[in-house]
Amino acid sequence: MWLPRLFRLPSHDMAIDLGTVNTVVYVRGQGIVLNEPSVVALETRDGIRRVKSVGRDAKLMMGKTPDNIQAIRPLRDGVIADIDVAEQMIKHFIDKAHGGRSRLPRRPEIVICVPSGSTTVERRAIRDAATNAGASKVWLLDEPMAAAIGAGLPVIEPVGAMVVDIGGGTTEVAILSLRGLAYSTSVRVGGDKMDEAITAAVRRKYNLMVGETTAERIKHALGSALPPEGEPRTISVRGRHLVQGMPKEIEISQAEVAEAIAEPVSQIIGAVRAALENTAPELAADIVDRGIVMTGGGSLLQRIDEAIALSTGLPVVIANDPLVCVAMGAGRALEDPDYRGVLNAA
Repeated sequence: MWLPRLFRLPSHDMAIDLGTVNTVVYVRGQGIVLNEPSVVALETRDGIRRVKSVGRDAKLMMGKTPDNIQAIRPLRDGVIADIDVAEQMIKHFIDKAHGGRSRLPRRPEIVICVPSGSTTVERRAIRDAATNAGASKVWLLDEPMAAAIGAGLPVIEPVGAMVVDIGGGTTEVAILSLRGLAYSTSVRVGGDKMDEAITAAVRRKYNLMVGETTAERIKHALGSALPPEGEPRTISVRGRHLVQGMPKEIEISQAEVAEAIAEPVSQIIGAVRAALENTAPELAADIVDRGIVMTGGGSLLQRIDEAIALSTGLPVVIANDPLVCVAMGAGRALEDPDYRGVLNAA
């Protein structure tokens, strides 16, 4: 009996939440093994572009690179913007999730999550990138379905459930029942749009140019979906003054940040209301009982659950581990035969 066990190879199959901001990898039998920024640093030497670093190391370089190095995000709005760089990034993450490169060829079966509103061309680009990175079989799974499975919603039962997944590039809103999407909408508004709104507000009010990383830090520290109650907090922000051309430091308040991101927050709430207005009566009755479940990094924005609850009149809860819900759900669909029916062959 020891001989088969000796030669039994560990499974290489995995599920990947290929996000605009972060990529999360789930390996069959192991769980979440990788959660890194979706950033690639490219170095150009003698006219040839090579990958210098991927993930956390590349994220640290953003906005600080010399002329011959470029730190980019190969995904925008939840879909691939640069397929060659995305392929290199996926290959790097596959190797890293498996503990480094192997002498034996790996041909894993891979589940990749995609926005429900992505086009056929966008889905083909994701499939091709994963296949070229070494996948033997590629399955595509709609992000809201993966998020709902990861959050523990009863998606295989004849019961209506509603999930709102706010990512970096897109917000996915879906009503689910019986392994399918009864209604889904995908709006290209998420954490990135909030960062851009903060950058624009600081430039407009203070004539100060701040980088992408600084805007993200402001959002994490002070971002709120509703105006702050009581004495608003402030933080120091450094950037380049557009008139003086010199570095400068200012203080920005929580009220200013809430005002800056009000428009993208309003668009997210609008997508939630549109989904509820298009829901069948029986499913709507289930949602009144169960409420709305939120996942994704955007659900960690302060008081976003309160803002949606105020607008809809429904209870809103944030899932446990919202940052990895999509990857956990995709991993469960990969492992559990009861959920295999939700996967789409690429």
